[in-house]
Amino acid sequence: MNINDIARALSLPQSTVATGIQILEDARLVESRLAKARKGNQKICSAIYSEIVISFEKTAAQRLDDVIEVEMPVGLYTSCDVYAPCGLCSTESVIGPLDVPDYFLDPQRMQAGLIWFGRGYVEYKFPNNARVLNKDIRAIEFSLELSSEVPGTNADWPSDITLWVNGVAIGTWTSPGDNGDKRGAFTPPWWKLEGSQYGMQKTWHISRRGTFVDGAPASEVTINDLALAQHSSIRLRVGIAEDARHTGGVNIFGRNFGNYGRDIVMRLHV
Repeated sequence: MNINDIARALSLPQSTVATGIQILEDARLVESRLAKARKGNQKICSAIYSEIVISFEKTAAQRLDDVIEVEMPVGLYTSCDVYAPCGLCSTESVIGPLDVPDYFLDPQRMQAGLIWFGRGYVEYKFPNNARVLNKDIRAIEFSLELSSEVPGTNADWPSDITLWVNGVAIGTWTSPGDNGDKRGAFTPPWWKLEGSQYGMQKTWHISRRGTFVDGAPASEVTINDLALAQHSSIRLRVGIAEDARHTGGVNIFGRNFGNYGRDIVMRLHV
């Protein structure tokens, strides 16, 4: 295209486009040639590359030296005690009968991409890879996509969702509701729109300064209170505390569900 065509396509002044083209030419990303026009000559601009990939490999490698990340499928919990309404589903179908807590122990739970329950908890065992590598843990993080749980959906349905690490309650986040206003970015098309579609991605961060949820203070529990160095595994429990004020249940969204498409992520800062 010539400069005038580009300016019209971008709704920008011709002078602005000419300056931008000159910068891209100097960076060897665009090349230009002169061609005849109805009056004089015109500058025809072409992209040299069809695709540009920017890699930050060195930065990523440095970060990985300090962070050990493990992603745990939402269905791979090792113990549970849940109450209806409850259920599990994979990316293809609902797993087993709905509202039957005993079915949460079925081996098919490993295929789950979404689990939900009204009261109770599920507990996961993460490997303590820092102990294997003989490294001290400076901080630990858990990231999950969560929402409240109600039959159907209700955006105004608060629920106090608590996380426990190695048996210690580290902090509670109050979910505002159960989101069903639109389909989740990763939620499969077969899942009914009347059901929970997506949650909010929340991160619990525990360090020597205390526990924070998305940067906001959540409790005074510190990394030292979790006795991480004494155990080969790190137990994460997600659920509704018995003394919770808002008992609106919980949805845990995993890979290929919700708006983030990830399972539960643990990061060890060493």
